[in-house]
Amino acid sequence: MSNGGIIGPVQNPVISDLNQTFTASGTFNMPNSGPAPGDVDYLVVAGGGGGGYCNSGGGGAGGYRTSFPGGTKLTITKGSSTPVTVGGGGAGSTASLCRGTTGSDSIFSTITSAGGGGGGGAGAPAPVKTGAPGGSGGGGSGASCGGGNKAGGTGNSPPTSPSQGNNGGTGSPAPGGSPGYAGGGGGGASAVGGNASVPTAGSGGSGSANSITGSPVTYAGGGGGGARTSGPTAAGAGGPGGGGAGSNTGATPGTSGTANTGGGGGGGGLIEAVSQSNGGTGGSGIVVVLAPNAKVSAPGIWSLSDAYNNRKAGTWN
Repeated sequence: MSNGGIIGPVQNPVISDLNQTFTASGTFNMPNSGPAPGDVDYLVVAGGGGGGYCNSGGGGAGGYRTSFPGGTKLTITKGSSTPVTVGGGGAGSTASLCRGTTGSDSIFSTITSAGGGGGGGAGAPAPVKTGAPGGSGGGGSGASCGGGNKAGGTGNSPPTSPSQGNNGGTGSPAPGGSPGYAGGGGGGASAVGGNASVPTAGSGGSGSANSITGSPVTYAGGGGGGARTSGPTAAGAGGPGGGGAGSNTGATPGTSGTANTGGGGGGGGLIEAVSQSNGGTGGSGIVVVLAPNAKVSAPGIWSLSDAYNNRKAGTWN
């Protein structure tokens, strides 16, 4: 006996989790069938901010928002297609830009994570010495060129609950005329960026670990602050979760944030009266969607009615 031209039993997807990772913008297709009510877990990390120019602040980490584990899931209509935007990292600053560029937002459904703030740049007008606001704020620049040290940018901007990030650290002054200037670290998902304290630039704030992909990965670490070679000063370490280390030489730029972690770029360095270096580029973001108990391709057996209904719905050919 046939049902719509289908003779059973037939091969059929069995019930299992659908876990999809986006390292570039795309589309999430929610399965049409299965017992799941359409609720999905998500991890949405934005692009990290770029580091500043010349003994400057590290870039802030991209905003970090997740429902996994134990948070409020999103309800996605079965059979629907949802656009996914993966934000790029902000460019590290150059002499013409001074402050690092803020990273781009990542978006899935109603969840938007804000790009990380760019690190403040030294040797520039006062407004760009401070770290930029963002998912996590960029670090402030160290004192230089007639200006004092500057504060880090505000994290969790715009505000979300739970918070998507933290503030950047403050750059150091030059005590007693010492040339040992240094920038603050960019904020991370789970910690503020470190304040610079000569002889050491601020470290990037730590990111957060997440196992939505099946194994723990740390995302959204802040970039380390840059420093001056003379003094001596030490560059700031990048925060765990893809943050790039700062530079303490005018010959080498700050380290870029790791791709698909949302890590901030490291701040640039300075060799007094010789050369200045650029900030590192922020790491691109990532989006992960986990749909528990969705029907996905795997060996199994459908009943005749399941086969007919899924073929009619266009979910089986």
